[in-house]
Amino acid sequence: MTGDALALTAAARRGPDAVSAALDAGADPNARDTEDWSPLDHAGGAGDVRSVRLLLAAGADPTATGRELRTAYEIALAAGHREAAAVLREAEEAADPASAERHVWRPYCKAYVVSDLRRFAGWSEEPSGEPMDDDAVVFVHDDRTVTRSIWPGEDVVFPGGTPEWDAFCRDELKFGPPDDFALLP
Repeated sequence: MTGDALALTAAARRGPDAVSAALDAGADPNARDTEDWSPLDHAGGAGDVRSVRLLLAAGADPTATGRELRTAYEIALAAGHREAAAVLREAEEAADPASAERHVWRPYCKAYVVSDLRRFAGWSEEPSGEPMDDDAVVFVHDDRTVTRSIWPGEDVVFPGGTPEWDAFCRDELKFGPPDDFALLP
């Protein structure tokens, strides 16, 4: 990874002014950091719409994926950043019209901190050898299982499966299919 790549991925974590300065200095908008995230992935994951727009205008590829095989749109979606996800989805579909078909429905998850899920009266954590801090990040999947990983079924923390849990996810967490929270104004 070049110094420019490091500068721009770091800038994407600091906001639009830093992104603009790095781009002006000639940094590659499609560079990837040591975690295989692009600046667009970082900006989308942070919900930084201004940086997302700057990076797209500079030629960042909205269809690119890293080793997690997620686009910046999917990262923004998992993080619950609705405005950034809408901008990224539009850019992804413009760059790859076939992606619109993939966006109709596919397995999805959303990140939450454990303290949010512990509000559920029936919450219990599967014994995994390591207790989780309240600010640990876990993922609720479309089947309402909770895992430590973005991958469904991997490192399950809470199996879900009850009408009460489904209602908590829907009513308290506002969890639902991505298009419900990513594209509505």
